[in-house]
Amino acid sequence: MMKTASSVQNTFLAMTLSVATAFFAPALIGAAPPAVAASVAGLPDFTDLVDRAGPAVVNIRTTEKVRPGSQATPGGDDAEMQEFFRRFFGVPVPPRQQPDRPQRDRKPVPQPEEEVPRGVGSGFIISVDGYVMTNAHVVDGADDVYVTLTDKREYKAKIIGADKRTDVALVKIEGSNLPRLSFGDSNKIRVGEWVIAIGSPFGLDNTVTAGIVSAKARDTGDYLPLIQTDVAVNPGNSGGPLLNMRGEVIGINSQIYSRSGGYMGISFAVPIDEAMRVTEQLKTTGKVTRGRIGVQIGEVTKDVAESLGLPKAQGALVQRVEPGSPAEKGGLEAGDIILKFNGATIDRSSDLPRMVGNTKPGTRSTVTVWRKGANRDLALTIAEMEADKIVKKAEKKFKPEQPVNTLGLAVSDLSDAQKKELKLDGGVLVDAAEGAAARAGLRPGDVILRLNNTDVKDAKQFNALVGKLEPKKTTLLLVRRGESSQFVPVRPNGQ
Repeated sequence: MMKTASSVQNTFLAMTLSVATAFFAPALIGAAPPAVAASVAGLPDFTDLVDRAGPAVVNIRTTEKVRPGSQATPGGDDAEMQEFFRRFFGVPVPPRQQPDRPQRDRKPVPQPEEEVPRGVGSGFIISVDGYVMTNAHVVDGADDVYVTLTDKREYKAKIIGADKRTDVALVKIEGSNLPRLSFGDSNKIRVGEWVIAIGSPFGLDNTVTAGIVSAKARDTGDYLPLIQTDVAVNPGNSGGPLLNMRGEVIGINSQIYSRSGGYMGISFAVPIDEAMRVTEQLKTTGKVTRGRIGVQIGEVTKDVAESLGLPKAQGALVQRVEPGSPAEKGGLEAGDIILKFNGATIDRSSDLPRMVGNTKPGTRSTVTVWRKGANRDLALTIAEMEADKIVKKAEKKFKPEQPVNTLGLAVSDLSDAQKKELKLDGGVLVDAAEGAAARAGLRPGDVILRLNNTDVKDAKQFNALVGKLEPKKTTLLLVRRGESSQFVPVRPNGQ
């Protein structure tokens, strides 16, 4: 039944009086509304934290020396834009075009070098005597570095060292009794906890932004298990601190994810534990020394783990062993899955380079590998990391010589010359791939080294093994392509 207009008006008047009474009653009796008080009390307050930490956060500007008229990095008001393009687009700002003059007006008189702005960034003081931590890309290519404190004191800084792999740099200013920040434990951070960033986005000194930790140990590179946050970070924030609610540094703001070049809700920071290991070496030697064992690795997928009998998908799959490397001398082989390094479990393949990289060259270490259904321990001596080598792949032409088997493969034996060149004792050459093998990504020129847990010796043995396979079960092949080896699951038709 519909209400009349009169009844509606009476109802509305009664509701209005009730709301008014509820609103004004607390004020009349001198009590604050409990719900409002609770909501205000639950909000984080960053004011004291910023008061304590702010003075130790610095602005960093860099310059370079160029001759007048040369095509150099733009300066002046373009410093912030240079940082924007160089860091977030990976390209320099197009140089300003100088007006061309007639040849007769040009005089071959040497011009003195001028100091022009190169970029802007942030940093933070980590010791009372003036050591400042920042990003390597902030000081990369700079001739001079200037550090400005919040009280407007400016110092010319010396670059102690920079490490591009972790994007960490250490600079030094001459000062005493300087404000500094304390360090937290980046291993103890929790997803969802409040964090703040302080820096100089677009040159705006001591700008504070807040957010939460979105994810931990986000893999974006071999040596950077980054902290992901939703804290607003923009060009110029690079090198500034990421702080927890105790005012401790837990990371260095370093990167953003962006399709436009601007902030899109995802930013990344280098964990302070990783940064401290780097800066300690930079302070002592001016460079970072890392260990290496000489393997190319990949992820262990669920299919690979199940086919090899591993309880779960973990570890690092050895795709290639570098000739003469510690790995080869220690007995590691392509197809091994490294499960532990010096007793520490490797959950993801990216764990291995960090563990090895943090090991001092010359150290005797033990790796636990899964090979043919069993664990085995191998001892090797860590070497010092060197520049990456570019391996040139030889191009060969092959033609089918064998019928296609039930996996969709036509294979042939490797010649003695091919075995010698590839440093193999066995294996078969793929002449043609179709059906299930083609869908799995196999192609002519690949070399099959192992079928499930059985080493492949020649084409006759391989085809015999294939003939005994269960038709509805996935087969795992260890395949070498070029200089790398990897496991390839070949699924039956319809799976």
